[in-house]
Amino acid sequence: MKLVDRLSQESGEQTQLAPWGMRSARSRGRRYPEEEHPLRTRYQRDRDRVIHSSSFRRLEYKTQVFVNHEGDNYRTRLTHSLEAAQIGRTVARALGINEELVECLSLGHDLGHTPFGHSGERVMDELMREHGGFEHNRQTLRILEVLEVRYPAFPGLNLTWEVREGMIKHRPESDSEAPAEYAPGEAPTLEAQLIDFVDEIAYNNHDVDDGISSGMFGIDAIRSVALFREAHDAVLGRGAGDERIVRHQVVRYIINRCTQDLLETTLANLERARIGSAEDVRRAGRLVAYSPPMAARVRELKEFLLKNMYRHYRVVRMGDKAGRILRDLFQSYVSEPLQLPPRFQERIASDGLPRVVCDYIAGMTDRFAMDEHRKLFDPLVRV
Repeated sequence: MKLVDRLSQESGEQTQLAPWGMRSARSRGRRYPEEEHPLRTRYQRDRDRVIHSSSFRRLEYKTQVFVNHEGDNYRTRLTHSLEAAQIGRTVARALGINEELVECLSLGHDLGHTPFGHSGERVMDELMREHGGFEHNRQTLRILEVLEVRYPAFPGLNLTWEVREGMIKHRPESDSEAPAEYAPGEAPTLEAQLIDFVDEIAYNNHDVDDGISSGMFGIDAIRSVALFREAHDAVLGRGAGDERIVRHQVVRYIINRCTQDLLETTLANLERARIGSAEDVRRAGRLVAYSPPMAARVRELKEFLLKNMYRHYRVVRMGDKAGRILRDLFQSYVSEPLQLPPRFQERIASDGLPRVVCDYIAGMTDRFAMDEHRKLFDPLVRV
């Protein structure tokens, strides 16, 4: 038997992928030339580099909605990324696009998030307003290109161009604002276009699950949402009785409904635009989409979660507390940079003090940020 090496896999992609799928052998390559791996394709190697990065491991203790100490069963940034990757691979296989590229983008798309979720991101953007601002997708790209230190010959992880482009352009509004290196004004691969949707499918549904289990809202309240009500009625009609099983089956139903609609609508868009290659995708623009009725239903679900979960007093209180922690840390480090670890101090001359402090804080987990705050501001805690 002959090993299924990289060349064999690349050959298989030619026949197994749909015309619009991104072939790994057609990659625009890496910023710093490297000899390719004999067994793994370029995007498999990129995925593995993301998984082995320090930034990926830290997602385990970064907030999705609930801060880590609030309970062991709630989603974190890490479990969210894994759920998004699982949905992404399912959709990618059904569409005939590159699963490894989708998986890599799904696993890495949240690396740039601050501690304490979107509350932390808003505060960090406020603190960095006069120094270039802060946005987690740009921070993800900065982590991949600069901040991860693992190789002697280059900074960052030296991922392929398509992965880096996908990280900065997976949201539609980013296409025109991308850095010059990443073809601003040009649509990214289908694999990158998919990420915003699988991310949304994952977080909408696990937030429904976490919201109900946390007691922030009940079944009766969320039945006002058509997508949930349809799923709930269907599950009850099958005779599922246990409340926990019903909840999990409803989430499963909604994921399947959203995924199926996304596949059917996207395939229709590809056929209507007569897409025959990955290059055609770039010229055609955004093709991954829901049908209008499903888009409206998803929007209704998101509005419910915004009102009943993300603006719930418990979440708002923790967000306000998180803001105070991050502001205190930022001001303390800026006023006395010698409090920073030496490897961050070394970058102040080249990157500027505010950006270095931002990088350090953005890379923290929730619990590290809280511990660091106690060390700096509680005189009874050892530093």
